[in-house]
Parts: sequence; structure tokens; C-alpha cells
Amino acid sequence: MAFILHALRPRVADLQKLVLLDYALIYSGDLGGPSSLHTPIPQRNSEVYTRRDRVEEGLYLMSRKDIVAAGFTDEGIVYCAGEHCRQLVFALTSSYARQLETRSAWVAKKFGDVPSEELTEIFEREGDRWGAEFTAMSF
Repeated sequence: MAFILHALRPRVADLQKLVLLDYALIYSGDLGGPSSLHTPIPQRNSEVYTRRDRVEEGLYLMSRKDIVAAGFTDEGIVYCAGEHCRQLVFALTSSYARQLETRSAWVAKKFGDVPSEELTEIFEREGDRWGAEFTAMSF
């Protein structure tokens, strides 16, 4: 999540958008981006259901270390890169971390300005191709 929020800065994102962006980061090939980081498996979009809790827990933990900052708007809680986000992103130097950075930049460029509702619609349309439906998702 730190890589996504770092790439999005100074923009913010709500939990729903971050869950979808996290999926887009890992399976970027599904959305016309760079090759996917993880091997595409059948029914992979069902991962979105399990990712939500993990993303939320991760945001909480990272907020305690100022990697992520939470704020409140009329639409609800939003998240952005915290004071130490950049330090974490640049401290990780593995090949996988650099791939995360590259794909995060792609995700931020392609979807960073797309509202959560519209992003959900994109996933609903594309989800049929991946073997499951996103319409029943409850964020």
C-alpha cells in the first residue's frame, strides 16, 4: 500500500479505491498494463474479497508509523502517503520492490484520478473476463 500511496501523492484514496488499486497493482496485465506481478490464476478476482481486510489492517499498522496518513472528508475516511512513506519505499531495494514501484506509478497514472465509483464499474465490466463478478462486492 505504501508504494501505491507514494505514487498517488498528493492525491488521496478511500479504502474501496485502495483495494481495487491493490488488485490492479498485482494483476496489472488484466487491465492493459505491464505484465502481472503474480501469476494470473482462474477466479483471481475473488482475491478482492480477502484483500479488503488485509488492506485495512495494513493501513492501520502503517498509520501508527506515519507511513500512511488518514484524513476525513465529506465522503468519509481517505488515506495518503504519510511522513515516512517515501523513506520506506526507497529503503526497499529488491527487484520485486522496484517492480512494485513501476507498477504503482502505472496504477497511479491510469487510475489515480478515477473516482472510486467509476473504478468499481471498470472492475465490474472487466471482472467477467477474470471469472467472477464484482457487482456483489461490499466495500
